[in-house]
Amino acid sequence: MSLLTSWLNSPPPDAAIEIAAGRVSAATLTTRGESPTLQAYAVEGLPDGAVVPSLASHNITDRGAVTAAVRTVLGRLGTRVSRVALVLPDAAAKVSLIHFDQVPAKRDDLDQLVRWQMRKSAPFSIDDACVSYTPCARGADGSGDFVVVLAKRSVIEEYEQACADAGTYPGLIDLTSLSVLNLILASSRAAAGDWLAIYMRPEDTSIAIVRDGHVIFFRNRPEGDHDTLTDLVHQTAMYYQDRLSGQGFARVLLGGSGRTPDAVDLAQHNLETRLGTRVEPIDPTSAAALSDRIGVTPDLLDVLAPLTGMLLRTQREAASV
Repeated sequence: MSLLTSWLNSPPPDAAIEIAAGRVSAATLTTRGESPTLQAYAVEGLPDGAVVPSLASHNITDRGAVTAAVRTVLGRLGTRVSRVALVLPDAAAKVSLIHFDQVPAKRDDLDQLVRWQMRKSAPFSIDDACVSYTPCARGADGSGDFVVVLAKRSVIEEYEQACADAGTYPGLIDLTSLSVLNLILASSRAAAGDWLAIYMRPEDTSIAIVRDGHVIFFRNRPEGDHDTLTDLVHQTAMYYQDRLSGQGFARVLLGGSGRTPDAVDLAQHNLETRLGTRVEPIDPTSAAALSDRIGVTPDLLDVLAPLTGMLLRTQREAASV
């Protein structure tokens, strides 16, 4: 689940950075024995409107402020950072699930088929797009499902340039919610079967259904949509039962932050009432320990979830090369 992968056969990045609508955050990961541990993190707020996530239009309106924030958080990590993995807002890209009755055997043919399929729904020329995809379920008959991420190249370059101006190189780029899904999949409590994950941010909410480790449903809802989150999850659950042969969720997970301090707690209560099941917090400490000097708070879990998911993924991919 990534937008760009430009380095293989190389060590994992020195740190992960998330550039969100209201802040820039960064974290580093180390390994103690066989256990991953978050070594350090830093957060720096951004002026209102400095980053306005959007699929087709300008995202970074105050590059100086964003660059300064990137430079600040990297300076607080206590280690030299030259290469980073970069996490972008969900609204900066479009996530789609596509199915092919017959998956081409050659990678180049598959690349062209995916881009042709995405051309139909892209709000800009496919020639101006970055397109990445991850295989999901594969059928014995040669069919296959893919998670596809599409972003406008100029938008990606805005975020890359802010990092470059701060003296670091983003070698891998992914989205907030996809990084959170990678966190959950890396957790020691990752369950087989179907599970529902909801990740909130003040500007939007993303909902995903995962079946045996593969994404089978994804939706991003902008804040201000006329349906409440509870209604949206209910609609998702109905679709899951009717169209995805759903037999019930093994887990329901919720994380992130909202426009008000109690937004996530209120959403948890409403979802438990509507779904009739326990809603678990998305907890990065289930996949990586925290160093002794890091204390856990709900706000910190929101900061660390996508960063940890990205760092664990890059560590896993580096080990498998």
